[in-house]
Amino acid sequence: MSVDPSLECLFPGGEEPEERELSIEELRRLAELPLPDDRRSLPHVDDLEVPGPGGTVPVRVYRPEPRSAGPLPALVYLHGGGWVMGGIDSVDVSCRDLAAEAGCTVVNVGYRLAPEHPFPAAVEDAWAVAEALATGPDRFGADPRAIAVAGDSAGGNLAAVVALLARDRGVRLAHQLLVYPVTDMAADTPSWDAYGEGYGLDAASLRRFAALYRAGADPADPRLAPLRAPDLSGLAPATLIIADHDILRDEGEAYGRRLAAAGVPVVRRRYAGAIHSFFLLPEMFDAGVEARAFAVRRLRAAFDAALDGARPGPAGPAGGDASPDTPP
Repeated sequence: MSVDPSLECLFPGGEEPEERELSIEELRRLAELPLPDDRRSLPHVDDLEVPGPGGTVPVRVYRPEPRSAGPLPALVYLHGGGWVMGGIDSVDVSCRDLAAEAGCTVVNVGYRLAPEHPFPAAVEDAWAVAEALATGPDRFGADPRAIAVAGDSAGGNLAAVVALLARDRGVRLAHQLLVYPVTDMAADTPSWDAYGEGYGLDAASLRRFAALYRAGADPADPRLAPLRAPDLSGLAPATLIIADHDILRDEGEAYGRRLAAAGVPVVRRRYAGAIHSFFLLPEMFDAGVEARAFAVRRLRAAFDAALDGARPGPAGPAGGDASPDTPP
């Protein structure tokens, strides 16, 4: 299947220009774009800190309604960036939009980055925030009955891991929204071969970032590779958003199949012609607009079900799997 026509202007001829390998610091500087002046305004946006095992974890809390409206469902959002880049500002616009459109408080997590803080630092920080939200929801204006976790790419990996930890540690989550997540460290699927260059996320770069993050840890550790977890039963219902032209496509699909086989309600949606990062750029990609709207519908349904005392069931064919190429 061809690349979405709206993307062709980015990669003429299907290739990105070759560049020398940049240092992590150089990559971080390039990624530090100024926040747009026209980002969505919300009644409350607060920068807070949450205690964590490695020190305080910065978070930004977005609330779409005045505090007088009472507690709202809450979403912990974990940014992408290969565990080595990105931060609160890199997903600020998306978190504002999700808060407003899903009608929930969003907690945007500034977890520690590798190589300065390798695995399991990011996992520890992500869990510290999820646990703080579950055990002290009043501070965030959150309803503890309706807490979800979400993330994109490396953040999707962390969101899946938080869902595993929540099950094992007795914290009930309403939903997990996994956007083209990293679910394995093997990097050996057909999509890694097919889309390793010229589609937004370079295979060599992600291998480099993963090595810096893993820092010699067992690649089969489920906190690194949730696809390798021996048991996925009992996890929060899931939505997987997958890009068709992405090295992470096949492992995301595989994780969705394993969740369904374990009895977890899951909807897996693959966007034809889409590349990595399309979800965060709806102003550029039509598929991003569709995926964002789909994610919002799934979150709202999950929150409503949680507040009604029931979890949402599957919204697609048998096993809870939506047809991968069916538009939302």
